[in-house]
Amino acid sequence: MKRDLSYLATCPIAVLGAGAVGKTLAADCKLAGREVRLYSRSKKSIALVERTGILMDGIQRNLYGFERSGRAYLDIVTNNMAEAVKGAKLILMSVPALAHEDYLKKLVPLLEDGMIIHTFPDNYASLLLRKFMRESGCTKDVIIGGWGSAPYGTRIEKIQGFWTNHVGIKYRAISLRGACLPMSDMDDFIESGKYLPCMDSVYTGNGPERGDTMLDIGFSNVNPVIHVPASLLGVSSMENWSLVYGNAPDSYSMYSHGLCPSICRVQYQFYQEEVSIAKAIGIDYPRYSYDMFFSRRSILTQEYMGLDENGKDNVIFPLDKPCDEGNTGPNNINHRYITEDIPVGCKIYHDLGVKFGVPTPIIDSMIVLGGAMHEKSFFSETKYNLDYIGIGHMNKEQIHNYLYKGNYNEKSN
Repeated sequence: MKRDLSYLATCPIAVLGAGAVGKTLAADCKLAGREVRLYSRSKKSIALVERTGILMDGIQRNLYGFERSGRAYLDIVTNNMAEAVKGAKLILMSVPALAHEDYLKKLVPLLEDGMIIHTFPDNYASLLLRKFMRESGCTKDVIIGGWGSAPYGTRIEKIQGFWTNHVGIKYRAISLRGACLPMSDMDDFIESGKYLPCMDSVYTGNGPERGDTMLDIGFSNVNPVIHVPASLLGVSSMENWSLVYGNAPDSYSMYSHGLCPSICRVQYQFYQEEVSIAKAIGIDYPRYSYDMFFSRRSILTQEYMGLDENGKDNVIFPLDKPCDEGNTGPNNINHRYITEDIPVGCKIYHDLGVKFGVPTPIIDSMIVLGGAMHEKSFFSETKYNLDYIGIGHMNKEQIHNYLYKGNYNEKSN
């Protein structure tokens, strides 16, 4: 039965995480007139926010010209999660995946009936939150879901290494792929997004795409397929950017300076392995054609500039021409494009491939190369595996039953 979600129109919104996306989510919702609370476990990330507010501006490129700018003064800025989430029925989380466990375990005892949790991007957070709820005996009536990406490409302005409270939006998504756990809550989850001002460019644009389970949303996260091959295979350009070529280190862009036809071919084969895994599991996945990878924004462009009547990108940034459209980064191999997207995204793809009998040589090569650069093994030195997200012991039928209907099959002793 469809729920009455009208209470979401006036409830406080809690944003967990004060990085670039978190601050932008908070500012966007506040500038639209909502009560917004911002939580971070880091005092540094929210320093002076109460005094300065968050200045939000930028190009905000998107097909329909949606834009919202200004200086947002939030209602609560805190290092106390309980203070942020009490009575806030809309919970937005955007933190690095490796911080999910800490944030989610703190959230579980604070959950209230009627809360709806959106994670940007999900990165298996929904599976983890359901797992931590089971382990703690939490039975609160909540809707849990997430999205394949964030509603923006955004960056915090940095001045000589000092992080300001100014966020600049490079683009706004006009469509995002989302899902929830279990999928029986999907209608309500998608409906709840209408009450999030940070999703206005999506809901007034081409609208949200309904994903097919949270594993689909794992495949819908474009970060591993774009970031990892381009960062690893373009590492010499990155490391020589300032040392040899004399450029400002922070001006390097994987998109603008690292991509080339050979790397794009690797990205497409990486994607094809994702498709093979999804088909073996029996779930849907996002569709990209071969030619969509050969652009300086890769497959990301369609997220904010859309497709034409023939299903082709409205805008292509050719590889044979200079382009400054892409966000900057990475600056070194310790960047999240490598240290998050390999041990989380690539590793779960690998494990799913093993479980369902799908070879993943391209994805595996990325895990090997990234590990070699860090002088470690990302196969073993990561907590992310199928047991960690709670599905390692289940067969295909049991996984489907859990993802679609919420019926969890406990691991036998």
